[in-house]
Formats: sequence, C-alpha cells, structure tokens
Amino acid sequence: MSLKRGMAPLVATLLLISFAVALGVVIMNFGRAQVDLESHCTIDINLEFSEIAGEREVCFDSEKNDLYFVIENGINIDVGKLKVNIIGEKRAESYDLEEAQILKAGTYLTHLGYNEELSGGIKQLKIIPVIDMFEEEEICSEKALVIEDIKAC
Repeated sequence: MSLKRGMAPLVATLLLISFAVALGVVIMNFGRAQVDLESHCTIDINLEFSEIAGEREVCFDSEKNDLYFVIENGINIDVGKLKVNIIGEKRAESYDLEEAQILKAGTYLTHLGYNEELSGGIKQLKIIPVIDMFEEEEICSEKALVIEDIKAC
C-alpha cells in the first residue's frame, strides 16, 4: 500500500516538470520568431569607400567596361561577402561577391564587368554587406554603401 502512495506524488511531479519544459520550449520558440521578425543588422559595420587624397576609390573605365572600387571594413565584425546592385539607365544588375571576405579593419579591392552600352550609364551603385550572426547569414541592407556620382577612371 505504501508503494501506491509514493507513486502518485512522483507521477504528479514528473507531469508538472514535463508541462513546464514543454511550456518553456513553446515560449522560447515564440520569442525567437519575434526576434527574427524584428531583427535588423544591429551591429555597426562601418563599411566605407577608401579615400586617397580626398577622392573616393570608385570609378568606371568605359574602355574596359569595368567598375573599380575599394572599400574598407570597420573594427566591429568581419564581413562574409558582399551583394552589389548597379542601377543603370536601361536596366539594373546584381552581383554576389562570395570571395569578398573582409576582416575587421580590412580592405577589399575589386572590379566588376559592366556593359555600359547594354545597361546604360550608371545611375547608382549599392554595396550591401553580408555578415554571419549566430551562425546565420544576415544581409545588412540598412548598412549599405550607396554612391551616385561615379567618376571615370
């Protein structure tokens, strides 16, 4: 008879613990979903165009159909890759620069092929950093570099 009396409180305790764990899992998943919905790139990346003698290192070589740019990363976080959007007079083009891994306080130089005859003159260049936050890739469009006055090389 004492065995049955000891089982009822034990079963009740296990049920309460199971209920508490299940409730905790539901609340944590809901909280994570809310953070994902409202998440923005909260870290200040400080991505900037490099400047030499007061001139930004961005130019377009119309003879070679190449857009050159040099950018510098800030000291807060490594940039995993870049997304580049070029808006031309006739059409827009997008590029994923997977190899553009910029360490903290690092510099990245590249050139992109851009056909001015096909796409028209460049109206805007937008460079969007992509970082790894908590093992997830995050596109930081609000931290993008935007330039509209691109000089000739």
